[in-house]
Amino acid sequence: MSRDETAAGGRRGDPAQSREILRLAVPAFLALVAEPMFLLADSAIIGHLGTAQLAGLGVASATLLTAANLFVFLAYGATSIVARQVGAGSERGALEAGIDGTWLAVGLGAATGLAVALAAEPLCRLFGASEAAIGFATTYLRISAIGIPAMLVALAATGVLRGLQDTRTPLVASAVGFGANIVLNLLFVYGFGWGIAGSAWGTVLAQTGMALGLVTVLVRHARRAGAGLHAHPARVLKAAVTGVPLLVRTLALRSILLVTTWVAAGLGDVPLAAHQVAATVWSFLVFALDALAIAAQALTGKALGAGDVRAARAATSTMIRWGVWGGAVLGVVLLALHTVIPAAFTQDPAVRSALAAALVVVALGQPLSGYVFVVDGVLIGAGDGRWLAKAMVATLVLYLPLALGVHLNGDRLLESGVPFAMGALWVAFTGFMAIRAVFFWTRIRGDAWMVTGAAR
Repeated sequence: MSRDETAAGGRRGDPAQSREILRLAVPAFLALVAEPMFLLADSAIIGHLGTAQLAGLGVASATLLTAANLFVFLAYGATSIVARQVGAGSERGALEAGIDGTWLAVGLGAATGLAVALAAEPLCRLFGASEAAIGFATTYLRISAIGIPAMLVALAATGVLRGLQDTRTPLVASAVGFGANIVLNLLFVYGFGWGIAGSAWGTVLAQTGMALGLVTVLVRHARRAGAGLHAHPARVLKAAVTGVPLLVRTLALRSILLVTTWVAAGLGDVPLAAHQVAATVWSFLVFALDALAIAAQALTGKALGAGDVRAARAATSTMIRWGVWGGAVLGVVLLALHTVIPAAFTQDPAVRSALAAALVVVALGQPLSGYVFVVDGVLIGAGDGRWLAKAMVATLVLYLPLALGVHLNGDRLLESGVPFAMGALWVAFTGFMAIRAVFFWTRIRGDAWMVTGAAR
């Protein structure tokens, strides 16, 4: 028996464990893929307005997702903390921690939304895109900033529900929100003729509805458990401090994604438009794989909260295998469709060919993504935030030379054709995932991340 199997107590093939993973992962998968579907729908609708509009969406969405996802600890941190409390047998304590995190999301969302709206144009100009693309990007970003508070509240409430081992409610919210997003976007963009502004308004309204629905469910849980609904400043501050390591991790991750978009913008509007769609497809696949990471967060936190190290190790082993194989399957499907998908997003033949080249590299990197995102979820569920922050900062430092190499050799790469340049950019980006995988492999082999108890 191998070291991992011994640590897992020989439970690698436990059917009950597999059913528990699937119970959490399947609804989480369906909910998570709905999030990038917002951008996929926006990309498909806006892409048929023109290349400049699609390039503008690429800049605006990169900025918007950075502003919102900086605070992804509202979801990830909540899942870990709430799951540990549930494992320790304190549902009321779990919900009170979740309510504090939701109030924190309200404050952070309001401040971030205002800052993004006021600085929309300067933020968009940082990418060096064309004037036409910047104009469309600024319009989209200013309107979308109104929805940032709702985005953060939805993140926090979703994290709490996942910690309570409930991934079905976020699924319902995401499905309804995605459906509303498509209807509103089509109505506003084409029915009312609002163009890219209509797409932004449709998404804002859909996100607000999702947030209201999730908060309503969370309030019901809190009342049944006798948990208070008022904000407690000291506890809210503690929630903020607890989230700092995950904030640092996310800052480094978003920096990597922003640098990659900046490199794409430096190659021109056609590569930027192609990169926008490729990045959205990558996000879609990542969110699909992240379903296992969500299950990992909830199950790891619950197991360690209950002091069951063997269950945590066994679930980790199972989910890593599933993640790698799931990534391989997604990669094969994408490889088969890499020349078909571009037609759904743009009529520009140059953008189509560049996008097809990028999607080949995206497909080949999916097994690696499956490993990385599952282990990331395990360590987040274990509350290993400080190590995750250090590892991601180190990954950023190691990735920058790869990205700058593409940027500095942009003209040479373009001489070989835009598809070749896009392939080179995505090879560099896959290098970032490989660096992450090496760090995770060294961490997960040891036991330092497995700290037991109601709080880490």
